[in-house]
Amino acid sequence: MKRNTMMKWGLFVLGLGLAGQAWAQSVRDTVRATVPQVQPALSGESPPPGTSMPGQTRTIGWEQLIPAGWDPYKDLKALNLNALNDNDPRADEALKKLRKMWDNAPINPLILGQSVRLPGYMVPLEDLPEGTKEFLLVPYLGACVHSPPPPANQIVHVVLDKPTKRFRMMDSLWVTGPLSATQTDTHMGVSSYRIDAKMVAPYADKK
Repeated sequence: MKRNTMMKWGLFVLGLGLAGQAWAQSVRDTVRATVPQVQPALSGESPPPGTSMPGQTRTIGWEQLIPAGWDPYKDLKALNLNALNDNDPRADEALKKLRKMWDNAPINPLILGQSVRLPGYMVPLEDLPEGTKEFLLVPYLGACVHSPPPPANQIVHVVLDKPTKRFRMMDSLWVTGPLSATQTDTHMGVSSYRIDAKMVAPYADKK
């Protein structure tokens, strides 16, 4: 790959928050470095004992945050990566289009306004002496930190009533509270949802 092509891909990757990663050696390597692959999300099937909220709270999984029929990989599927050269501008354009689509990912209106219980991993948005009051909840380990941000409808902005020192980066949690459609653009990623947390507890899956 020519030097100017390497610089072009490198700047694009840096712009997506992937500083420090090696230069992509081909279009396919660039896609792997830029687009997070599907990974298992924490299970939302079993509520943790002793943390239920009678009558109204619903335990959900991450798939329920995605509206029916939405395909996050639509643009990549339409692009034949094997047929492209390393410096093909169509690949560059497709990746930019994909990231823009993901940062404006559609929400599922059927679950808005409900009190939900959702499991995920914590990505703090602040480092204050009194603790963390705002963080992103993400579906799989490393999202927004060690890999590119997932679609915005797979990131939840969590706001607590008061700061806590109980949890740290990438701790697995249950978060309970009302779910709203509030887009938040942070330095760690864009979220389509917000939960004003009424309860945060360590994650425990059913054995």
